[in-house]
Amino acid sequence: MASDWDKVLAGGALDSQSEEIANDRIRGQALLARLNGSPAGDTPLRQQICRELFGHCPDSCWISTPFTCEFGRNIHIGEKTFFNFNVTILDVGEVHIGSHVLLAPNVQIYTATHTMNYLDRRNWTAYNKPVRIGDDCWIGGGAIICPGVTIGPRSIIGAGAVVTRNIPADSVAVGNPAKVIRTLKQDEERCWELAQ
Repeated sequence: MASDWDKVLAGGALDSQSEEIANDRIRGQALLARLNGSPAGDTPLRQQICRELFGHCPDSCWISTPFTCEFGRNIHIGEKTFFNFNVTILDVGEVHIGSHVLLAPNVQIYTATHTMNYLDRRNWTAYNKPVRIGDDCWIGGGAIICPGVTIGPRSIIGAGAVVTRNIPADSVAVGNPAKVIRTLKQDEERCWELAQ
């Protein structure tokens, strides 16, 4: 028999009356409070909390605080990924963030979405569209990643961009809505160019 989470992650509505989901939200918020209240220098404690909070978070990652999420359980992070201050992830659906990813301050990642029908929204009915960020991406400060977006490996999202559509690998995307303005050539010799 499918759990309430199985139904949600398969595209069904989030049942806010579900005991399983309510308990996971309470658990996630308690762990989040512990993480945000932990000393920055107590790396073993912070790693242990992250292992409990997230679906997957290797000890090689660093999550700067304050950090905000709803459940934590639906967030899966690769090796040596860095979250700067004030990252927010609404993880009604799954969020897969690759290895060696840099999230700048105030990045927002949303999987939660609602119907266009106002009567459904009156009941706070929520659905999800998963988000995927490939290895070696850099997401600039204040960028917003909307539900259902996939960002290909090695791509750069400019500060303040609003990403509403998929971004191919090796791309630089900026603006609102974000548009690809450049393709990166990874086989060229490193040029040490600073991103603007």
